[in-house]
Amino acid sequence: MSAATSDVILKINNISKLFGPVAALRNMHLEVRAGRVHTLLGENGAGKSTLMKILAGVYHATSGEVEFCGASYKPESPQDAAARGLTIVFQELSLCNNMTVAENILATREPSVYGFINDQALERRAAEIVRDLGLPVDVTEKVGHLSMAQRQLVEIAKGLSIPDPRLVILDEPTSSLTDAETEILFSIIGRLKARGVAIIYISHRMEEIMRLSDDITVIRDGEFIATRQREDVTIDELIAMMVGRQMNEIYPPRLSAAPAASEAPILSVEGLSRHGEFQDVSFDVRKGEILGFFGLIGSGRSEVMNALFGMKAATGSIRIDGEAATITSPVDAIGRRIAFVTENRKEEGLVLAHSVEWNISMAALGRFAASLGFMRKRQERKAAKEEVGRLTIKTASVDTPVGSLSGGNQQKAVLAKWLLTQPRILILDEPTRGVDVGAKFEIYKIIRQLAAEGTAILLVSSELPEVLGMSDRLVVMHEGRLSATLPGGATPEAVMAHATGITS
Repeated sequence: MSAATSDVILKINNISKLFGPVAALRNMHLEVRAGRVHTLLGENGAGKSTLMKILAGVYHATSGEVEFCGASYKPESPQDAAARGLTIVFQELSLCNNMTVAENILATREPSVYGFINDQALERRAAEIVRDLGLPVDVTEKVGHLSMAQRQLVEIAKGLSIPDPRLVILDEPTSSLTDAETEILFSIIGRLKARGVAIIYISHRMEEIMRLSDDITVIRDGEFIATRQREDVTIDELIAMMVGRQMNEIYPPRLSAAPAASEAPILSVEGLSRHGEFQDVSFDVRKGEILGFFGLIGSGRSEVMNALFGMKAATGSIRIDGEAATITSPVDAIGRRIAFVTENRKEEGLVLAHSVEWNISMAALGRFAASLGFMRKRQERKAAKEEVGRLTIKTASVDTPVGSLSGGNQQKAVLAKWLLTQPRILILDEPTRGVDVGAKFEIYKIIRQLAAEGTAILLVSSELPEVLGMSDRLVVMHEGRLSATLPGGATPEAVMAHATGITS
């Protein structure tokens, strides 16, 4: 099958999906052709993940039909879908941290002899997959020891490990990847296209959508809006279709003047070090300032934030309002009104089985404590509802399990949890990971408002436009060390020169 083929490999006709009285999808239709990248674009809660789970056999459609490779298609499970040639790489990782890379990639398909797993054959086969894909991971390493970016690459390898895939679905595959890993993924996509494999691509990064896509379908509120070929549509037109409104600014302006360099810092870090992760990191941040952090994989940016929040032991000094501060646990950090939105919301930010209300209020329970150990539940519920409205979290109610929300709405729930603590210092590690353009804009406005109210913000992001667009100053890290502190308005070329070690 050549890359030029335009045969329809997947046809979705009038698919609807109801969860009780709530319609997640209504009369959805879609055609995907072999050898092409078909991007599915929509805000969080638009129905993208629901549609993909129907295709993967996780959900069954309430009504409608799907044809795959010319035949009726109703998979009973992801394993059934894979056996038919459809594989999906979900946005949320499905890896076992206590297992090796090889064991995760070939889970349920391990080579065996007389019913026993052949470990050598397992590692050999996984190594072949990793080598063919060009991924920088060791198949013998435990997944729990890998960075988030490396885990994302393992998730991709797991999804692409089925024999002879006909359709590959990639759900936010670059959300944790730096530019280097993203280029590896794009190369893989190019090879799949050349083999005639159809690809459904889900992303909120408009630049990569315009680079990769052949066809783009926009959905909104569970309904089909339009399908366009990439060359026939602009980013502004796509955003307008996706959110139902025009967006003139991606990065909203400051609401107040940036703090002067002469102002005393609220947080000063001097010589912060942790063996094997980062060395001699020093910086300060003032009230109302947004201090950006950027670096490539292995730069140590997230590890520094973990140390600041007491999640990892480190040497060096931390001063808050000029006084020495000892932070050995998150409890110490919260007590000093430091909040931390981590990059891994699923494992570190939320308790997925609990309600939206419980997750939002759990870090600020002291605000709702009454006498004799009782809680003021009415006030707690009111505060949670206010945060849901403030961040436009799409949920049927605050009693809904947070794990049932879309990835972007889960991310906003994490942010809401920490905003309820009324922090003086807010650490944001990949705060818009997996969040659509409209929701990003809303989060950016909240960040601007917090800065205007005097909150000091440490903004860590792998998206260079984001840190450039939002930061007053920018700390660049390279291989565990601070490479430069740049003023607002720095060029992307200057930032990358420091991030790659070209300039020191």
